[in-house]
Amino acid sequence: MKFKVSNLPLFRTKKEPFEWLRSNKKTIDVRRGNPRNGEIAVYLSGRSVLRMKIIRRETGKLADIVRLDNFRLVIPSALILEDALDYLRGLYIGYEGVFSAYYIVPFEN
Repeated sequence: MKFKVSNLPLFRTKKEPFEWLRSNKKTIDVRRGNPRNGEIAVYLSGRSVLRMKIIRRETGKLADIVRLDNFRLVIPSALILEDALDYLRGLYIGYEGVFSAYYIVPFEN
């Protein structure tokens, strides 16, 4: 199945989160800003590419979309909710706006 590249959200991803995505430990990806259009998210880490199907989106303040019931699906290494929030705050230092959560599953060709 072919997709127009312009219709696919493209996300640059660090090595550790990319491996979480690849191994299905991470099934919710949180990014700053409003959600992007498209059904398939494309993740880039160095030369590695991963495509994931977006099954749901959620938008709001960081503490509203990363909660006790889902924080381990966002940051698998987090032991408590505050660990996950701190990890994301470290990525988006000073940003207090809207965040988007992409609920993703492996893409089947």
